[in-house]
Amino acid sequence: MLFLSKKQDWFGNIRGDVLAGLVVALALIPEAIAFSIIAGVDPKVGLYASFCIAVITAFVGGRPGMISAATGAMALLMVTLVKDHGLQYLLAATLLTGVLQIIAGYLKLGSLMSFVSRSVVTGFVNALAILIFMAQLPELVNVTWHVYAMTAGGLAVIYLFPYIPVIGKSVPSPLVCIVSMTFVAIYWHLEIHTVGDMGQLPDTLPIFLWPDVPLTLETLQIILPYSLPLAVVGLLESLMTATIVDELTDTSSDKNRECKGQGLANIGAGLLGGMAGCAMIGQSVINIKSGGRGRLSTLVAGSFLLIMVVFLDEWISKIPMAALVAVMIMVSIGTFSWSSLINLKQHPLSTNVVMLATVIVVVWTHNLAYGVFVGVLLASLFFANKISHFMGVESTLDEANSTRIYQVFGQIFFNSADKFTAAFDFKEAVEKVVIDLQRAHFWDITSVTALDKVVVKFRREGAEVEVIGMNEATATIVDHFGIHDKPEEIAKVLGGH
Repeated sequence: MLFLSKKQDWFGNIRGDVLAGLVVALALIPEAIAFSIIAGVDPKVGLYASFCIAVITAFVGGRPGMISAATGAMALLMVTLVKDHGLQYLLAATLLTGVLQIIAGYLKLGSLMSFVSRSVVTGFVNALAILIFMAQLPELVNVTWHVYAMTAGGLAVIYLFPYIPVIGKSVPSPLVCIVSMTFVAIYWHLEIHTVGDMGQLPDTLPIFLWPDVPLTLETLQIILPYSLPLAVVGLLESLMTATIVDELTDTSSDKNRECKGQGLANIGAGLLGGMAGCAMIGQSVINIKSGGRGRLSTLVAGSFLLIMVVFLDEWISKIPMAALVAVMIMVSIGTFSWSSLINLKQHPLSTNVVMLATVIVVVWTHNLAYGVFVGVLLASLFFANKISHFMGVESTLDEANSTRIYQVFGQIFFNSADKFTAAFDFKEAVEKVVIDLQRAHFWDITSVTALDKVVVKFRREGAEVEVIGMNEATATIVDHFGIHDKPEEIAKVLGGH
């Protein structure tokens, strides 16, 4: 059942999950406000969305310990819709996005993650680490020395605090960083950028809100071109993040359940006045690094977020952005796969090209979907090219019976079909040709067409042709699409009809 989760997912790590959830909630606030500004909506739209999405995915998501909320990748896709049609159409598009994601879950599209190679995931991770770091640069440009000192101090707390005996391991260092840097900023009355400068925090709880748009085909035509890419990018980022968290925690997750969970969360966000969102790799890494492992950490993050912005807004607004920048730099450093730089010398060129292409496209376009698409496409082409080399044809001549025996081995498909055809000598004067496919496998219509071509050519030269040794899968596809063993079809080919 979607709503049923193991007791261990909720109560197996209570202290760690609660503390990690608090850290994540604090880090979510400025990001949710920033993403709202990107989308062109009021800050409360992003904050309500982050609360709603986090709380709902805590119950129905497929990956315990993963944080979902309003994200920059999704916000970028909403800009034109908000500008041209307004907030209400954004809420309607958010609802449709959720419906499409639920449909994707029931169609088991989450299983498509198996087609994403390790090099694409590494490129995705590295690109996100770079983007997370780049997103902090505006807070570090044209500022006073106090900001650099606060950021450096925050990083020092994050990396050195865990070495303090006893207490160092019991309290997440990012939380200590945020609290201590806020205390320093208030005590010394430092004039630096704070969370309150990002935008007005909401002072009321979200309420149920059905989008004020006409339920017509015209409305659907307006929102569908936005909902489709939102659904795709949201699922892509969520499933990639789930894969990364799986590796960080050495556990597995249900990708199809995650699709449905993200869909339900976005429907909930749309009904509470929030924008569409998805999993956040940065916040998920903060959660894991702070000791969060279970669903409780995601629930606490969403709940604390709302409680703090509504009831503790006076204090939250005083948190210096430098402290949060330090936390995000820590996330960037921790997210980047530094071993991938060392592996550039050891891994094959094709693997390195796929990884680097994914990084470049994601960073260049700021669109995760484009980067992953390019990476998967390149990986597929390299794989097809590599497999095509593992195909060959050997032959022996039985002079006594004037028979040439061709033994085919390897994989025959669209990329190796021409090589397969070229391996036969159609001009050799023999009475019979035997094509032994015992060690070969035919995968597609292109390969079957190549086999037909070979058989028909030999028959045109007057040789008797016998095809032997087909395995069950090859025999099935040849029987469905081949014509060399169908007299009526052969008659048409040989007769020129």
